[in-house]
Amino acid sequence: MLSFLESPSRHLFFTGKGGVGKTSLACVSAVRLADEGHEVLLVSTDPASNLKEVLDAPVDDTVGSVDSVPHLSAVNIDPEAAADDYRERVIEPMVGVLPEETVDQVEEQLSGACTTEIASFDKFTQFLAGEDAAPYDHVVFDTAPTGHTLRLLELPAAWSDYIEENPEGASCLGPVSGLEAQQERYTAAVEALQDAGRTTLVLVSRPEAAAFKEAARSSRELRDLGVTNQRLAVNGVFRAQAPDDPLAEAMECRAEEAVDRMPDALRDLPRDTVPLKGYNLVGVDALRSLLSDESAAASTNGTGQAPDIDLPTIHELVDGIADDGHGLVMVMGKGGVGKTTVAASVAVDLARRGEEVLLTTTDPVAHIADAVGSDALPNLEVRAIDPDEATRQYRERVLKTKGKDLDPEERELLEEDLRSPCTKEVAVFRAFAREIGTAQRQFVVMDTAPTGHTLLLLDTTGSYHREVMRTSEVEADRITTPLMRLQDPGYTKMLLVTLPETTPVLEAKQLQDDLERAGITPYAWVVNQSLAAAGPSDPLLVERAHAEGAQIETVRSEHAERTALAPWMPEEPVGSERLQALARGAAKPVSPAGA
Repeated sequence: MLSFLESPSRHLFFTGKGGVGKTSLACVSAVRLADEGHEVLLVSTDPASNLKEVLDAPVDDTVGSVDSVPHLSAVNIDPEAAADDYRERVIEPMVGVLPEETVDQVEEQLSGACTTEIASFDKFTQFLAGEDAAPYDHVVFDTAPTGHTLRLLELPAAWSDYIEENPEGASCLGPVSGLEAQQERYTAAVEALQDAGRTTLVLVSRPEAAAFKEAARSSRELRDLGVTNQRLAVNGVFRAQAPDDPLAEAMECRAEEAVDRMPDALRDLPRDTVPLKGYNLVGVDALRSLLSDESAAASTNGTGQAPDIDLPTIHELVDGIADDGHGLVMVMGKGGVGKTTVAASVAVDLARRGEEVLLTTTDPVAHIADAVGSDALPNLEVRAIDPDEATRQYRERVLKTKGKDLDPEERELLEEDLRSPCTKEVAVFRAFAREIGTAQRQFVVMDTAPTGHTLLLLDTTGSYHREVMRTSEVEADRITTPLMRLQDPGYTKMLLVTLPETTPVLEAKQLQDDLERAGITPYAWVVNQSLAAAGPSDPLLVERAHAEGAQIETVRSEHAERTALAPWMPEEPVGSERLQALARGAAKPVSPAGA
């Protein structure tokens, strides 16, 4: 039994680094509370939500009952649907009242990525502090990966301040008056989040150093936001059943070491430990079994050995990329699937071939420098796009250009507009576009933010592309926008990273569909952290290795033009030697001579 379910608060939030099992634990908790007879609403605020896959039940953007679990209802906040509804609510009262030119200007302002975020938050508050939550004893929130969640939780205070300071202003959200009407509900949402009697924040982490580091950062920032009733859930804790399996021993030891070195910000929190199971947590029966006292015997499919799966390595995948001599390699996928590690492995593999390589990231919570370690290669440059620094530089540039000839009153209005929470989105996009251009001269390997953020960024790229094509005086065939670079398979190679599990594969397929609607076809998929590729003998790990087979075959035969398989590594793949070993699918580091 999870201790936070013994006397649960009305609101339960599950947050943490992507891929740590937030959705699984949120669903497990919601099912358990409903089984006890409580009326429960399960809400997802994740743009890349997979609630319907985990519950194995229909879930959409309207509240609906989960037929297989009496007393349980669920809703998935669809960011695009929320944005469409928000735009309609803002624009509809203006039509026929204000000049058409003004309405068109507001509509253009509402086309940005920030509108999608505030619209999702607007829906979110209805279930936290609005009438939509009234019929329920408990509301369980499956939140987006940490960076997005922190932004989401900052919005109530940020927009309350912005409304008060800019009552006559406007932004990419349209007139501030459109927000002012919601300020009472936003204030109530802040109060609910900060009320320890009503809200419990469960920080979910795998027993891994990177996940603990992210959870600790979240804990500190959430405390700064006044969210103090926090707990820690360590998910997927493995106990070896075969002491002679070096892979199992390494997995258990690595987890124990990570727990022993847990950051101080987490150490004093009430803690729950959730064991690793040999099966995927998909479907209500599997969810209920997670908290069951019964431990099913591990099945090894009658062989006692992991399956032998023959697929190319990352190194072999890079063979086709290196032939171009330069270009953008963009690594995408849901948070927690190992994008940063795969991106670093690709960059190291290219650099070891003598190529000039820039390894960068658009993920505000990425630790790209940590992945490469201190033994970076001389022809490998590592840097990250710092959202705060990009915003500062953007504001300075705008004030020096657009603001230089303005009178004091006009300049003050410009400065107010630049304090809008939307400015950071624009600034990060501009930095992103500059990095894309660098790939004309060398290789740029870009580790992206979790899927929802990345799709918002690509939306911004598309908006920029359309605006340039509409307003430029240069002939269309002489214009190259960032979106055109991303759509060019000779310039950009998109790698989708997934895990050999049901939900990550489904989410990667959803991402591929979104990319293809934007005219972008992924170059390859990388199935990461495969136990089958690592060859375990421990019964539980062998069971999990066999469970991978169906998902890997689905990727290879149905989804990907090219597929690479990367093993779960006994040693954390940090530093150029281990990253090269990962690229070659080796259990041990590859010496420089073998590169």
